[in-house]
Amino acid sequence: MARDLPHFHLRNLGQPRPFQAKGRGGPKRPSDVPNRAAHAQALLQAIDALPDIPAAELPGVYLEVRSRVDERLKKESLDASGLKLLRIEDAPVPGGAEERATVFATANGIEKLRKKIEQFRTESTPDREKDGEIVPGRPKNADLVQSVAAIAEAGLRALWRSPPGKFPAADVATVWEVWLEPQMTEAFVAAAPNYGVTVGVDRLEFPEDTVVIAWADHNQLALAVRRLGGVRALAAPTITADFFDGLPVDEQAQWVEEIAGRTTYTDNPDPGYVTLLDTGVSRAHPLIQPALSVDDRHAANPAWGLEDLKGHGTEMAGLALFGDLTPKLHQANPVSVVNRLESVKLLPDAGINPHHLLGVVTKQAINTVEQIGHRRRTFTLTTTTGEDTPHDGAPTSWSTEVDRLAAGVSGDIKQQRLVLVSAGNTDNFTFGAGNYLDRCDHEDNEIESPAQAWNVLSVGAFTEKTVLPDGEAAQALAPFGDLSPASRTASWSSHWPNKPDVVLEGGNWALSAMPPPMRHGWLSLLSTHHNYPVRSFTFTFDTSAATALAAKDVTELWSDYPTLWPETVRGLYVSSARWTQQMRAHLPAQPNKGDYTTLFQRYGYGVPDMARARRSASNALTLIVEDTITPYGISEKTGGDVHNEMKLFTLPWPVEALRALGNADVTLRVALSSFISPNPSEASRGVRYRYASHNLRFQINRAGENEARFLARISKAAEQPDGPVNDEDDLWEFGSNRRHVGSLHLDQLTCKASDLARRNLLAIYPVTGWWKSKKFLANGLPIVRYALIVEIDASTMDTDLYAEVKTSIDALVAAQAVVEV
Repeated sequence: MARDLPHFHLRNLGQPRPFQAKGRGGPKRPSDVPNRAAHAQALLQAIDALPDIPAAELPGVYLEVRSRVDERLKKESLDASGLKLLRIEDAPVPGGAEERATVFATANGIEKLRKKIEQFRTESTPDREKDGEIVPGRPKNADLVQSVAAIAEAGLRALWRSPPGKFPAADVATVWEVWLEPQMTEAFVAAAPNYGVTVGVDRLEFPEDTVVIAWADHNQLALAVRRLGGVRALAAPTITADFFDGLPVDEQAQWVEEIAGRTTYTDNPDPGYVTLLDTGVSRAHPLIQPALSVDDRHAANPAWGLEDLKGHGTEMAGLALFGDLTPKLHQANPVSVVNRLESVKLLPDAGINPHHLLGVVTKQAINTVEQIGHRRRTFTLTTTTGEDTPHDGAPTSWSTEVDRLAAGVSGDIKQQRLVLVSAGNTDNFTFGAGNYLDRCDHEDNEIESPAQAWNVLSVGAFTEKTVLPDGEAAQALAPFGDLSPASRTASWSSHWPNKPDVVLEGGNWALSAMPPPMRHGWLSLLSTHHNYPVRSFTFTFDTSAATALAAKDVTELWSDYPTLWPETVRGLYVSSARWTQQMRAHLPAQPNKGDYTTLFQRYGYGVPDMARARRSASNALTLIVEDTITPYGISEKTGGDVHNEMKLFTLPWPVEALRALGNADVTLRVALSSFISPNPSEASRGVRYRYASHNLRFQINRAGENEARFLARISKAAEQPDGPVNDEDDLWEFGSNRRHVGSLHLDQLTCKASDLARRNLLAIYPVTGWWKSKKFLANGLPIVRYALIVEIDASTMDTDLYAEVKTSIDALVAAQAVVEV
């Protein structure tokens, strides 16, 4: 990260301290200043007081340019090469009014402005003749320079486009609406956390602006704006679902017509499908109908109707296609819907499914929709049960059946499936006046079945919705970027998987003087109403909404890489997730491995980042391997069951690029995803090796550890999976207690780039599972699939990791070896 020069301080981004040049003039053309040389000299001194852009490694500098009283700035000259006019406004001052312009200036723009002022001071236009008289020439650039009374570096207020009274109070972290240059948005969003600024996931796309929501105090945002550039304006957030839900029926329909007119639906002959296992979906809504064929609505029970009488499924359908409709309705850009829908009614219109039949009904639903034929389906289950609570993470009949369906050992068609399940919701009437997180973390609020299933992608909720109307006698319960109060958490020990896997937006609650906290339209998402045209929009929230958003993401990601396995897509999506700044604020300053437990139990691996999941930047790359392994066998010598093989990869590291970075820190992130076949017998409860058919692990060699020593260490770990753990030297951030659970294993380490260049051996190896028995293996040795995702991130460095790897990527699979253990 570039360093600030010692002579330039953050306070310069506060209230400008301009030089005031006095003068009078008419409204059309600035009048002559009394002292041309003094005026020019004062403006040049103001420019000299600005930061040295190249020396400070700044992209440019924001200027506040003030006019002389009752005169007009020459706007076209402030929007020239190297200068970008961002906004201009009138402001009352003693004796009249002045214009205040906010301008972003590059180093080249500053030099050109300086030159124009110098020319004004020393050069004049030629004399000319008019009506037989000689008219003296005027100072060059007189209209521009004489109109300017002051130039100073701009503060945040100079970028503020909302009413002045809404400008946030100083020294208080709050929500800002940040308007960005579209071409600079990605760079700003990626680097903003380095300055303590948390940027939300929602965006508005306008022809000349991209609008995001950020959480920061004045100093944090000021520093990010100054160091990163790209900010065109700041404003108070005003985008809420409440506006649209409160419109009259005819006006809602007009908004539907407007967004439908700029929406295109995929014509991909092999699209991805979000398959909603819910209350059905209404096709009457114009935003849903193009994505949902008449033949793609089903019911788990043929006696049930297909219409959505309860509304929940149609809400999820709108989110799975559009995401939160609130920002989509506010923008004017084209909207592209790339997913299609399938609907299977999982719940009867009246009453509920008998609890003991939930696994059967889920299987019937999947069998029914798969009769159509093969499709890339993201099965989305937003129905859970609290009747098994507390289960403490142990399997139930429903979660086990969902695991079997995902693994492809159940269902009419034996194939792996990608299944998303919501974490379940809390009861707001149980919340008191204490810290809401204490209530969310209580064992009564543990994740509901079947979200504890090993093979599914379990989705909880966080929130970035914290803005309430002015004068509202309430406040948002959850802070920006923290757990949604509706989201359940995992209270169990490390024997069972980390759940949820990820969290997405699920809305917030409003807390007034007396509990309980309540849902609020301003703190909700907006989706499609099942009773169109009587209603077009409806509020939606909680972990169901978060799961529908995840289904949208996952299906789009899978469409980008249609040949990937379901277990690969799961691993790639979860690996892209990161904890927000607010989530990490719950860690101590120097966290140890055990300190991460609370974060995993609340947030899983954090908030997914689709940009990170989809692509590799030059300074951040992702390697994906899909392979098989035969984990267990029968010894020819003893006839007993043994661990059969491990896979060893020589990773195609960008060695030269890493060595060039030397002692700079880089982050390695590894995810291993495999679907297990479950065994829920009573003897398996509390014994992780008895529930899973197989258990895989990964490990990377230490710097300076050769292949022979590395393999010896891994062989010992495979034979003693619960033996003493000593991976401190490996620098893993989360550690084996968190990594070695479930069927998705993820960890990261940060080390010097030169050390990582020497850590290029990665082993995939088995530990015991219920398949590892002589009786089972006598019928044949099972082969299992796994996906390996390896990421290197040197995002703070200017380096090209990708180019070097690209030349050797084809050799990755060829370089692997099968090693007997």
